[in-house]
Amino acid sequence: MSEEEKSEVFIEVRGLHQRFGENHVLKGVDVDFPRGKTTALLGGSGGGKSVLVKHFVGLLRPYKGTVVVDGEEITHMGERELDHVRQQVSMMFQGGALFDSMTVGENVAFPLRERGMRDEKEIAKRVADALEIVRLPGQSEKMPSDLSGGMRKRVALARAVVERPCCVLYDEPHAGLDPVTGDSIDHLIKHLQTDLGITNIVITHEMRSVFRIADHVVFMKEGRVYWEGSPQEMRESRDPELRNFVEGKSEESWGGSGLLAEEG
Repeated sequence: MSEEEKSEVFIEVRGLHQRFGENHVLKGVDVDFPRGKTTALLGGSGGGKSVLVKHFVGLLRPYKGTVVVDGEEITHMGERELDHVRQQVSMMFQGGALFDSMTVGENVAFPLRERGMRDEKEIAKRVADALEIVRLPGQSEKMPSDLSGGMRKRVALARAVVERPCCVLYDEPHAGLDPVTGDSIDHLIKHLQTDLGITNIVITHEMRSVFRIADHVVFMKEGRVYWEGSPQEMRESRDPELRNFVEGKSEESWGGSGLLAEEG
C-alpha cells in the first residue's frame, strides 16, 4: 500500500482472530475503514461485528492479528497508551448506556472528567457544543428518565463526540427507534461526517439507513469479511447471500421484489 493509500485509511485490520474459549468468533479478518467516510458494518447475528469494533478502542485484544488506528498499531498497547486512542476513537454503545442517576449534562461530561479535565467553564462549553451538534440545546439539567428513546440516543451520541474524536463507532444506533426517529439519527451521523470530517463505522441491520448514509459497506459472515463495496454495488449484486440479507429473506424465500427493487 502506498503512502497516499495509507493516508486514506483510518483503521486497518489484518489477520484478526478472536477466540472465547472454544468459540472462534473472528477467523482472519482483513479490512480497511476509509478516513472521513461512513462505513456500514453488516451481517447476521453472531457474525462478529460487535466483537470486531471493540478491538478498535482496545476493549478486546486480538488472539492473533493486528489493528492499526490512524497509522499506529494498537495491538499491544498498554492502558495508558490506549487512552490517547480512546480520545480519537469514541463508541456509542447499543442502548445508549446512560447513567440514570446523572443529568444529561453530567452524562455528556463524564468522559471529560474521566480524562482529568477540571476546568468547569471548558467542560460546560464542550457539553453545550456537543448537545448543539445533536440538536438538544439547553437540555443539560434533564434526567435520562425524562427523555424519549430517540433523545436518549442523541445524548449518547453527544457523549461520544464531546472529546472531539476523529472516529465514532456505533453499535446498532437505530435499535428500538421508530422510523422517523431513526431517520433523525441518520441525519446526525451524516452531519458528523460531512460537516466535522468524522469517520463513522455503523453496525446496523437497517438497510434503508445503509442506502441513506453509507459510502462503504462491509458484510461479515461467520467471523470473516464476506463482501465489501459501495451501497450501489450491494444493491446491484446478484449474490444470493447479499440479496437475502438486503431483502430480509430467509433461505426459504417466498419471492417478491423486496427492497432492492424498491431502492433501485
